[in-house]
Amino acid sequence: QVQLVESGGGLVQPGGSLRLSCAASGSIFSIRTMAWHRQAPGKQRELVATLNRGGSTIYADSVKGRFTISRDNAKDTVYLQMNSLKPDDTAVYYCNLIAGPFAVNYWGQGTQVTVSS
Repeated sequence: QVQLVESGGGLVQPGGSLRLSCAASGSIFSIRTMAWHRQAPGKQRELVATLNRGGSTIYADSVKGRFTISRDNAKDTVYLQMNSLKPDDTAVYYCNLIAGPFAVNYWGQGTQVTVSS
């Protein structure tokens, strides 16, 4: 079983920064993609950023130039550095991992990010 534990969320003022972390543990085989998604109140969950095993990244247009996804392979941890935060970035952020020969999806429990003055 794979567990994903997120941390780093909180309350920040507009223009501020936060770094989210997601530590993976358990029987992890062949990670294909690690990603962050978010869900704001009353909205559908949306993809924020992905990082595949080759190192390629994809970002939502709304976060390009402000957010950076990275990974520490030795720790099986993925990070999301969020700069120049806006109120529209307020959401629950979820870590997502796709791994194994059958591309199984794993999800974290979510961490709240609130951007407000």
